[in-house]
Amino acid sequence: MIVSRLIGTLALALAFQFSVPSVVSADEVLDWNTIAIRATQLAGVPGQVQPRSFAIVHASIFDALNGIERDYEPIHVDDPAPRRASLRAAVVQAAYRALVIMFPAQTAALDSDLATSLAAITDSAEAIQRGRDWGDQVALSILAWRQIIIPAPPSPYIGSTDVGKWRPTPPGFLPGGTPLLGTLPTLVIPSASTFRPAGPPPLSSSKYAKDFNEVKLVGDIESAVRTADQTESANFWASSRPAAVWNRAAQSASLRKHLNLSKNARLFALLNLAAADSALTAWDSKFYFSNWRPITAIRLADTDSNPSTTADPEWTPLVVTPPYPDYYSGHQSISGASQEVLTAFFGKKMGFEAFSEGLPGVVRSWDSFSEAADEANMSRIWAGIHFRFAQTDSRKVAEKIAQYVLKHAARPMDDDDGDDGGDGDDGDDGDQH
Repeated sequence: MIVSRLIGTLALALAFQFSVPSVVSADEVLDWNTIAIRATQLAGVPGQVQPRSFAIVHASIFDALNGIERDYEPIHVDDPAPRRASLRAAVVQAAYRALVIMFPAQTAALDSDLATSLAAITDSAEAIQRGRDWGDQVALSILAWRQIIIPAPPSPYIGSTDVGKWRPTPPGFLPGGTPLLGTLPTLVIPSASTFRPAGPPPLSSSKYAKDFNEVKLVGDIESAVRTADQTESANFWASSRPAAVWNRAAQSASLRKHLNLSKNARLFALLNLAAADSALTAWDSKFYFSNWRPITAIRLADTDSNPSTTADPEWTPLVVTPPYPDYYSGHQSISGASQEVLTAFFGKKMGFEAFSEGLPGVVRSWDSFSEAADEANMSRIWAGIHFRFAQTDSRKVAEKIAQYVLKHAARPMDDDDGDDGGDGDDGDDGDQH
């Protein structure tokens, strides 16, 4: 797997000790989702690539289980499983095989996880072996179909010095990260450009000036108008991998609603397929439009020909600007898609709490999945790293992608008109946090 080295492995390892247990001992889907989070964190998988890693694991799990139960249309593997194959062993082996191929350096730990999971299965030795053989077959097929191989660009992406266009930002002045991520084949939607938006507003527009002045005011490292809670939120979401936050939120919701193995397999497959395709679409748009970041725009505002913007050559954001273009938000592409899927499954009023891998000791809570995504959305403005238009357009596109995935992927066999994928309602379950 080829990924950009965008995060410090030492800091991540320290955060990992706080954040991720080995298994949760709930069911095999939840157990191996926890293991997948651990594996991606230890490998230093960048946030924009993490959803695809999860999607490969959960597509493998889903198709392995579905090949035995045959209740839904497959994601990719349409073959039936061998007779009398252990369902639980198939799930475990599919997850294990996908992870050990993607992260071979972690084979010893994954072998231990595999042994622990298999020891808890009470099926016959023959059924377990058949399930394992089937799980291997499915995972290998999924990996051959959508392995994570990001093409290396012919030269580092350094953008352009044209007004309004992205160029490397301080303090690191790094080239654009994973510029060809958006060229990978998608998992469910037709292509990464299918939902591409119209683009950022013209630099001369009042909309641009309004969003410019907002982030300039509230996103400054020494902003006098940003509240303490907004500052914490900005740092919380900036130090997290959003796909991990949303997968743990799904685990919490699943446990509270007592979902069974089959429903969990479908939930996590749809959640991560939607997030993965949404992230690809974000990267397609980022490098198609190549819009400059607030730090560049504000320092060079005397070049934008907009009388309502004023340059500040020393302006610095609260959070260090990530090394890729502004439009649109990769972070919100994952959060927006994830909240849409979870709301479809669990309804509009299920609250949850979450921690960030990079901000030990801080726990934040929300009354709904949508509320959490709204905060994640605003956090990028409070952080000083995105314009509001980049956030708003990202959320709209992410929700459309999630709706497409819910309608077209893992549909019930007897559903001719599509299905929203969920069991959600608008009721309060009485256990908000």
